[in-house]
Amino acid sequence: MLQQESVKIKPQISVIGRVRDYNQLLKPNLSGMVVFSSVIGYLMAPGISFLWGDLAMWQRIITLFAGGMLVTGGANTINQILERESDKLMKRTKTRPMPDGRMEHTEAWVFAAVTGLAGAALLSYYFNIQAGILSLISLLLYAFVYTPMKKVHPVAVLIGAIPGALPPLIGWVAATGTIGINSSAGMLGIGGWVLFALQFFWQFPHFWAIAYVAFDDYNNAGIRMLPTREKETRFTGLQCMLYSLVLIPMALVPRMIQLSGNIGMMLCLLCGVMYFIASVMFYRQNDHKSARRVMFASFIYLPVILLALICDKL
Repeated sequence: MLQQESVKIKPQISVIGRVRDYNQLLKPNLSGMVVFSSVIGYLMAPGISFLWGDLAMWQRIITLFAGGMLVTGGANTINQILERESDKLMKRTKTRPMPDGRMEHTEAWVFAAVTGLAGAALLSYYFNIQAGILSLISLLLYAFVYTPMKKVHPVAVLIGAIPGALPPLIGWVAATGTIGINSSAGMLGIGGWVLFALQFFWQFPHFWAIAYVAFDDYNNAGIRMLPTREKETRFTGLQCMLYSLVLIPMALVPRMIQLSGNIGMMLCLLCGVMYFIASVMFYRQNDHKSARRVMFASFIYLPVILLALICDKL
């Protein structure tokens, strides 16, 4: 009897384990933040009004979030397929499904194709073809250009910043149906590209701080993310300063084009200054602690400015 019960339990554990493996492939925590910016881009678009009791609006938001999670999950899965050998060499990634031997890459390819194409199809069908195509371009850039380039040249950060900044623009396009500048909306018509620019420049100090903290792991795997080969040089801190500095005057742009009001502008300014100060400290101290400070500042910056902008509109 006991033996029969143990036999019944094994398949259940296997199913639970496989669900956890798929969850690791999707990287829901990272994907959730990325897709959140897509929802903000949608809600910030002209002609979109948000009411808590509007069930149709909630349906659109949930659909956009689901489609974005599927596309982002597909990109993350391909990233892990292509880096499965490198992941074996890094402490934080060696327990992922493929480097740990729990999943064959063929199964992962099927999962990536199903999630990525399903997400792009959902966005195309429910919103518009432009949003679906843009999400597919984002997946291809991240998976097949950024990922292999990480082992070739630090320009990978620049390449990766493009798909990383596309989600708010995808949300904007889902709402407006156009990827270009909407002249009928006046200056507000460039709002999607303004959101893209904010998220684009935010990523450089974010990526470099993480690469500095995880330098040994990355170096063991042959991944080049820092703007210099040497960890000890202050050049990385200097680059973080320059890119975070750009975000301070950019905080004025949403107000200038009437995308947000004074409250949103002030919060964006404060977050930009905080980000810049953390980068200055990183440049001066050039150590693990100051790099982590930039990393945590980046975690604060993006969600706060996105919430500030949408709350100001609401």
